[in-house]
Amino acid sequence: MTDKNTPVVAFVGLGSMGLGMAKNLLKHGHKVIGVDPSAAAREAFVAAGGTTAASPAEAAKTADVVIVAVVNAQQVEAVLYGEGGAVATLRKDGLVMQCATCPAAFIRKLDERLAATGHALLDAPMSGGRARAESGELTFMSSGNAGAFAAAESILSATSAKVFRLGDKAGIGSLVKTVNQLLAGVHIATAAEAMALAAKAGADTRAVYEVISASAGNSWMFGNRVPHMLDDDYSPLSAVEIFVKDLGLVLDTGHELRLPLPLAAAAHQLFIAAAGAGWGKLDDAAVVKVYEAAGDFKVSSPVK
Repeated sequence: MTDKNTPVVAFVGLGSMGLGMAKNLLKHGHKVIGVDPSAAAREAFVAAGGTTAASPAEAAKTADVVIVAVVNAQQVEAVLYGEGGAVATLRKDGLVMQCATCPAAFIRKLDERLAATGHALLDAPMSGGRARAESGELTFMSSGNAGAFAAAESILSATSAKVFRLGDKAGIGSLVKTVNQLLAGVHIATAAEAMALAAKAGADTRAVYEVISASAGNSWMFGNRVPHMLDDDYSPLSAVEIFVKDLGLVLDTGHELRLPLPLAAAAHQLFIAAAGAGWGKLDDAAVVKVYEAAGDFKVSSPVK
């Protein structure tokens, strides 16, 4: 390794959260080689002082750690093992730190595959959204062996406010992230339903928001997402389609375990309805539009 305190990082996925995370690594002295299909994302990263490569394999040639911050398991597979995949060029004993929301079973198998080629895996799905990625205050739900944690120590320090070390086996972190996404998706859906009820009944929705924020019905998602609804601003910080995917993963996990998850299923249907109506790329708070369309009203309210 070049320097255990500032390993060279190949960073694949300069998206909503990945770009902020990669910029914080630069600020903390890491050499970071970014990879992303978006020219705009690559240009933004270069403007911040990073360099870019045309493929994960090219970026991994000189890297100690490959960070994978993409959308799902299919993309993780492509980044690591597809054409131009990183595993083919990552040095022996190099680390893969995967941050996507993936099935735990996929991660356990990935750990075995990487071990067979002399590579380590840190299972490190993240939470916090774009704002916390940019401020370096992400939460990581991580698992892996001691060597993997040691190799990622400076990376985690530069990008997180909280790191949960959940065990020495890859897959545990992803399982806990699945549980988190069940709650996150259901909380957004119920926040939308509650505000829809208030609006349809004629209540002052900004007053309702203030009351609930100080009452037992509050949740982190209510506090964070309802202002988007009140402002009628659905600039995507975390898109509707993300929860179509993540709640689908939650339900797949329930199917595997033969455990009914009716609340997750109901929330999933709501996000699917929003995506089907053409709002999939909007902020996930736009799930409230399903209610607005059904009842011909608006939750939004002008600031007084």
